[in-house]
Amino acid sequence: MKKFICTLVCIILFSNAVFAESWGVYFPKDGGRPETNATAEHLLQFDAYFIGSEDDKVLYLTFDAGYEIDLTAGMLDVLKKHEVPAAFFLVGTYIRDYPQLVTRMIEEGHIVANHTMTHPDMSKIASKEEFAKELHGVEEIYKNLTGEDIPKFYRPPRGIYNEQNLKNAQELGYKTMFWSTAYKDWERDNQPSREEAFSKLIPRTHPGAIILLHNISKTNADILDELLTKCKDMGYRFESLYHLTSATTL
Repeated sequence: MKKFICTLVCIILFSNAVFAESWGVYFPKDGGRPETNATAEHLLQFDAYFIGSEDDKVLYLTFDAGYEIDLTAGMLDVLKKHEVPAAFFLVGTYIRDYPQLVTRMIEEGHIVANHTMTHPDMSKIASKEEFAKELHGVEEIYKNLTGEDIPKFYRPPRGIYNEQNLKNAQELGYKTMFWSTAYKDWERDNQPSREEAFSKLIPRTHPGAIILLHNISKTNADILDELLTKCKDMGYRFESLYHLTSATTL
């Protein structure tokens, strides 16, 4: 009976891993590529990515930003010092409320990308029209600010998605960007220590990693200079998401 229950639990867990609509990664060993609930090859048919080539020691740095607590400017200073390009996935209200920061991101060579207008659970949006509305709202605010079209990179809020979402984004001309390296940095009032941050981020660094950080993390602001230095000392270089999507192998 115990063996049957164990087998049943394993089947349920495996089923959830395969059909889960919330993005997640698991690291079987330090420095290795993570295991996920969808393969890079499967995602690629939808123009979706979570990782780059394992044959090149390159990293892709991304930030998610829904609001501001006066940390982003300092992070931009560090990125400029290290000449590291990043992608900032911004909610529409962020672009509206912080135009000077957004303009600086663009002027300093970073990608400003689409993180939806209202940060909803996109998997619960059934119609393509409502899905498109979330992305078009950001496009409009971005164009009003810059006079240009927003780069067509999209990240689902909280990584929650389904395959129809991926198809919708693809049909709208977007490339969906997940991540292969992250840690629990998003709770503003429960920030990890420097030691905790490095104990998660450094062992999870791997060739082709798309790194997800949050702009409201005081820890991230404090460690970013050292983090970029450590990654470079490990032999990595940083590239933009355009480099990733132009690659032909994973």
